[in-house]
Amino acid sequence: MKYDKNSYKQVVNEYTPKNKMLRNCVYAFIFGGAICLLGEVIKNIFMNNFGTPEQDASTISSVVLIAITALLTGLGWFDKLSKIAGAGTAVPITGFANAVVSPALEFKREGFILGTASNIFKLAGPVLLFGYFASFIVGILSLMFK
Repeated sequence: MKYDKNSYKQVVNEYTPKNKMLRNCVYAFIFGGAICLLGEVIKNIFMNNFGTPEQDASTISSVVLIAITALLTGLGWFDKLSKIAGAGTAVPITGFANAVVSPALEFKREGFILGTASNIFKLAGPVLLFGYFASFIVGILSLMFK
């Protein structure tokens, strides 16, 4: 079967997936904003109900978000949410928590030391290492040029 130029374009357009970039951006904005809003709500609960100073309440809020993400990842719900929310769940601290917990769960069958402990930072390790190294270099440079 031979195709002319127009019929070929028609077949290509028929089978090419539709661009969902606008929808993905809107979902990422909504879900990322909802996660940040949840963090603010948690922070305000600790500040208003327990008298926690703002800096401490911010830290507690981050820890609670990490714990919620770890729990949802363990239950398999965070991946389902991420398929809908996209970058909205990857960008806040929840994405980092998921990146640490997922490999730990994946390799738990291989044992605690050789499985979980050796693979827990498989995905997040390079990010942490680069962050530590970059902060070390910036610290040295700031001492040199002070």
